[in-house]
Amino acid sequence: MISTSAAWLAFFLFAGVMTYAGIRDVATMTISNRLVVFLVIAFAVLAPAAGLSFDTITSSIVVASIVLACTFVLFAAGWIGGGDAKLLPVAVLWLGAELALPFVLYTSVIGAALTLGLLQLRRAPLPLVLKKNAWSKRLLDRETGIPYGAAMAPAALLLLPESHWCSAFL
Repeated sequence: MISTSAAWLAFFLFAGVMTYAGIRDVATMTISNRLVVFLVIAFAVLAPAAGLSFDTITSSIVVASIVLACTFVLFAAGWIGGGDAKLLPVAVLWLGAELALPFVLYTSVIGAALTLGLLQLRRAPLPLVLKKNAWSKRLLDRETGIPYGAAMAPAALLLLPESHWCSAFL
């Protein structure tokens, strides 16, 4: 019974936190270190409680570590933000090694669409209603980066039903 309850808790916790991270990244252009640390700790507690095998947990950690190394190279090159460099591997940790590549691909495709959309919006004059909001001014500023947390969230939600968390209750 605990494994099913822990799997359900993990499923909804991860979905909620990723949704929050995506919305928060759009609003503030930041992904909190506390949020990333919370996800790591929650995984460490919920993965064994949900009955994930040692091999599944280990492979998730190994692949997430490789992704972390890659994202920090991208961060050092100035191609992605620090929050994105931390959230992507933590999402891989949660989704598992087998979904790492689809997650990165989904994030890339959604991120490309987001980037093209924001670049188009940034070319147009800012409507008066958006000029009053600090978050929209920041988001639509041509000097601001792209909030990739907003691409990672839907990518994670699309793949979450295929993850090992669902095997406990499907």
